[in-house]
Amino acid sequence: MSAALHIDGLSHRYGSRQALDKLSLQVDAGQCCILLGPNGAGKSTLFGLLTRLLAVREGSIRIFGQPLRAQALARVGVVFQQPTLDLDLTVEQNLSYFGALQGLHGKALQQRIGAELERLQLAARRRERVRDLNGGHRRRVEIARALLHRPALLLLDEPTVGLDLPTRQQLIDYLHALARDEGLALLWATHLVDEIDPQHDQLALLHRGRLLASGAVAPLLADAGCHDLGGWFQHHTGATS
Repeated sequence: MSAALHIDGLSHRYGSRQALDKLSLQVDAGQCCILLGPNGAGKSTLFGLLTRLLAVREGSIRIFGQPLRAQALARVGVVFQQPTLDLDLTVEQNLSYFGALQGLHGKALQQRIGAELERLQLAARRRERVRDLNGGHRRRVEIARALLHRPALLLLDEPTVGLDLPTRQQLIDYLHALARDEGLALLWATHLVDEIDPQHDQLALLHRGRLLASGAVAPLLADAGCHDLGGWFQHHTGATS
């Protein structure tokens, strides 16, 4: 079976600045891969390339064995770091608009909207304007939108940024459950080590555009002689998390 996401030799420049340097990475179905790196590591550049906001000029990206084209992206859900909801539309209107772009209409679309809002405990807020929601509820709407067309690969760029601790923990648990219980592949970019599940997640450490280490948590800690992820992160990058 093809990997959910296969990145090979991916590089990107902004003028003379090398933002990504020959990055190779694979995420399998049902796997949560945490893309860990300090600010400026190249995480957002990678997400720009994965979503075709930036053109791939060197290296390749394949999704379930297919080159990165519109057909392949139909199997992908995305939650960007910056909010992208229309604040003046209701929750339902935001989801309906996105669903229509994905080819969903009528009763099937309404059923999908209802199911995702129920899963994220947002059913009672279906007809509220997004402007009137708090940050945690807005994030949940964005996740519901990303899952509306039932993707097999979910891309998450700092999805918990700006949330309070209880709300952040709820989202962390929910997102991990998508991989563990529903078989979704997740590529989850963050600079926070407390978002990692040491027992199940795969790690990919990005620093200054280069992949410094990747694999399961326990072997990575042992190889570096570190006892915890915070120390491991600082050991490789000089940064704290």
